[in-house]
Order: sequence, then structure tokens, then C-alpha cells
Amino acid sequence: MKTDSRPFHFKYFSLFHHRSTMKVGTDAVLLGAWTRIHARDYSLDIGTGCGIIPLMLAQRGVEKIDAVELHEASAMEAKENFAASQWHDRFAVFNENIIDFAANQSIHYDLIVSNPPFFTSLFKTRQPDRKLARHTDTLSFGNLLDAVIKLMKPEGRFSLVLPMDESQHFLQIAYLKGLTESRRQLIVPVEGRAPNRINMELVKQPTPEIETEYFTIRSLNGSFTNQYNTLLKDFYLGL
Repeated sequence: MKTDSRPFHFKYFSLFHHRSTMKVGTDAVLLGAWTRIHARDYSLDIGTGCGIIPLMLAQRGVEKIDAVELHEASAMEAKENFAASQWHDRFAVFNENIIDFAANQSIHYDLIVSNPPFFTSLFKTRQPDRKLARHTDTLSFGNLLDAVIKLMKPEGRFSLVLPMDESQHFLQIAYLKGLTESRRQLIVPVEGRAPNRINMELVKQPTPEIETEYFTIRSLNGSFTNQYNTLLKDFYLGL
């Protein structure tokens, strides 16, 4: 068996990710652990890939999760990963563009999550599937936000991860469309460096202040920080 076709094991579930456009990675795992949830949330994951975020939300107690994925092989892999989990009855997978999904749905969600395409530079990967997952020419920030606004309840939350250098552009568009930031987690890769990722929660109703947290992944000696271990101890083996 090839190394990249082996399952990725977490404490309470395992999943395959070799057919998906995006593999299991730190961005998705941190977002899945950080996102504010309620057990009764009807949730939606936009661009689910192999299904890592819905599986994490289900482990944390979310009872109903829809997952939308444009890439057919990714959608199939997510469906198989969900079916193999102990929460198999909580998921539904939709293999379609989120723009079309939003146009055809009357459902409104308590929680929407996404690890969206974010590269807007001229650089393009030579792998078409990776381009689909990582570049905004397949899903612009504006189109993503339009879908979120249509699908989210008035009191709902939208949780996503972005690179720091793309986040301000995204927030400018979000504010113009009527969403405001309520929470943020500024992610520092190594102690002493500047944040390079940000988890954000956006809502339709303005909040008095933005709840802000700095989160450092590794100490200067290369070990994971107490913050990292505490946030992910219920998921990663060995923590």
C-alpha cells in the first residue's frame, strides 16, 4: 500500500484523504477544534474535502451536519469517511457548487464553517485538483459570502480560516455585505513570529467587541505549546 493511501487516525475516528483535493492539515484541524458550537446546531461545511471538519464537529457533539464539496472524488471520500464513523447518521454530503447549492436550498443553518480557497496571486499550482481547492478563481470571496448570507440564520455564525495577508481583504468584502467579526484566533506558527493564519467567526448582528486570542503552535525548541496540546488533546493520538 502506498503511504499516501493509508488512513489518518485520530483518537475517536479515522479517515482516508488520499483522493481529496486537500489532505488533513493544521488549518482544518485548528478550525474544527476552535469553532464555537452548540449541540443542537444544524451545521454546514463548505468545501469539506475529506470531511475532517464535520467529523471533528460531530465528535464535539454537533448533531446534524451537511457537507458541500464540488470535487467528485473528494465528496465520495468524505461520504465514505462519514459512513465509517460512529456518527454516520449525522451527515449528508452534496456534490455540487456552493453557489448552486445556496440557490436551490430553503434551509438555514446555525453554524457554517469553511476552509476556503484563498490564493489570489498569479501563482497557480500545476495540479488541477489542488488549484480547485486553493484558488479563489473557483470560488471568489464575494460568492462565498453571498452563499453564507443566504444560508445562515439571522443569529447564526460563520467560522473560517484564512492566511493573515488575505484576511483584511476578505473582511472588507464581508463588512460591505453586512457581516461583522465576533471572534478571532491569531495563529502564530512558532513562538516570537508574527501570526500567519487567522480563525474568524462572523455574524449578522454587530457585537460590542471582538473576542481575540493569540495562539502559538510551536515553542522555540520545536515542541508543541501547551495551548496547542490543550486545544487538540481530544483529537490527536499521543496528546
